[in-house]
Amino acid sequence: MKEYFKTIWKTAVLFLVFCVIMGVVFWLYGYPAEPVIYGALLCMIPAGVFLTCRYYIFRKRRKILECVRKAAPLELERLPEAENIHERYLTDIIWKLNRERMETEETRGRVYQEMTDYYTMWVHQIKNPIAALRLLLAEDHEKNKAALGEVFRVEEYVDMVLGYLRTEDMSADMKFSECSLDSIIREQIHKYASVFIGKKLALSYVGTEKRILTDPKWLGFVIGQCLSNALKYTKTGGIHIYLSESRPDTLVIEDTGTGIRQEDLPRVFERGFTGYNGREESRSTGIGLYLSRKIMKKLNHQIAIESSPGAGTKVYLSLGRKNAELF
Repeated sequence: MKEYFKTIWKTAVLFLVFCVIMGVVFWLYGYPAEPVIYGALLCMIPAGVFLTCRYYIFRKRRKILECVRKAAPLELERLPEAENIHERYLTDIIWKLNRERMETEETRGRVYQEMTDYYTMWVHQIKNPIAALRLLLAEDHEKNKAALGEVFRVEEYVDMVLGYLRTEDMSADMKFSECSLDSIIREQIHKYASVFIGKKLALSYVGTEKRILTDPKWLGFVIGQCLSNALKYTKTGGIHIYLSESRPDTLVIEDTGTGIRQEDLPRVFERGFTGYNGREESRSTGIGLYLSRKIMKKLNHQIAIESSPGAGTKVYLSLGRKNAELF
């Protein structure tokens, strides 16, 4: 009601001014007051009917506009018909802006897809010379141990870039199956075996016969990222991989590393966040854990971290699938 009065107050004031002017004119000509008052009252009756009808039309149009505004995406076809030339112009402007928005989004999507395709191709192409370089350096392993470590780190970053690109549209790349958790873990342990040996860190892992419903490639990527972080920030001691006894269907990756500050813990899954440890090491990208959480969510798994400075870190990977996510 308040909004409606805001739209008609000028008309109402104009009507009252007209009545006052007519009353003054009749008074100056010496006409009796009663006919003037009766005439004004009679004029108010059709005016009241008109304003009441306009109010119901106003309410109907407002409801339609509210539905259009809240709809996602916008349903401009439901816009009420323009009642005057100004509304017609505004409607035309809205349609024009919407067409321009759609064209912009289409162009942006096409450019993004082209860029993604290009970088994906580049990542695949760069893997070949990296693999060749690794084979050449492996001919004299002891002499080229440091160089092999750097090559391995480059391979990690390349895999992370490829994973980042693919996570933008994972639905077409996911293949769920019931698979052996042990085989996924051992594949990642084998991948990082040289790092364990080079840093002289102990690995504690007892095989498990557990089978889970997941995508082995993407879960392996997450486990690999967790192992990479554990190795990066662990100077002495080792890494322990085991199934939690208190949390069902939960894999734990525990290290004896530097740990994470309490003020950094709530933000470790944010994109680009490196925290105190990452700034100290100058080797953190802030992407690994961000991708891990994103992938785990798509797999309908969960990831959580417990840590404190000097006491190491525990990464919990909950592998249950109670409410499968549909793509």
